[in-house]
Amino acid sequence: MTVTKGVIENKLETLGLKLPPPPRPIGNYLPAVQVGNMLYVSGTLGTIRDENDKDIMPIKGKLGGELTIAEGYESAKLMALNHLALMKMVIGDLDRIERIVKMVGYVNSAPGFTEAHLVLNGASDLYVDLFGPERGKHARAALFQNELGLDAPIEAEMTVLLKSA
Repeated sequence: MTVTKGVIENKLETLGLKLPPPPRPIGNYLPAVQVGNMLYVSGTLGTIRDENDKDIMPIKGKLGGELTIAEGYESAKLMALNHLALMKMVIGDLDRIERIVKMVGYVNSAPGFTEAHLVLNGASDLYVDLFGPERGKHARAALFQNELGLDAPIEAEMTVLLKSA
């Protein structure tokens, strides 16, 4: 059986990126739920799959503490790739995405850190690069957190509009 990649996955490759295996939920919830033409993606972290098939977090800590904005940006980019992997798992084809509607991001911030918006750009920039400004630019909230689970630097949830079947 030949597996063909769609426009969005091919675009990912031209950007030098690869869709990872979808991260596994770390609690009793669904990673994404489709209701009609809306897809709601649960809070997701910047994890990768290691050689033992475990989801691990290569970047940990607080922004403005042990982590720089550049490291947070990279973690947000990993998180966005995980969002895409979860979306594909649920809808089958990323080309079904009509528009990225909204992202609510939580940034693990040290006292005095005020640049959460720059960290979340790691995800937002990737969505715009993949889907273009008309479909990829989205509403967004950048929230500061005192702590995040697993010492994650960033977590975000997504709302996505799907094309009509």
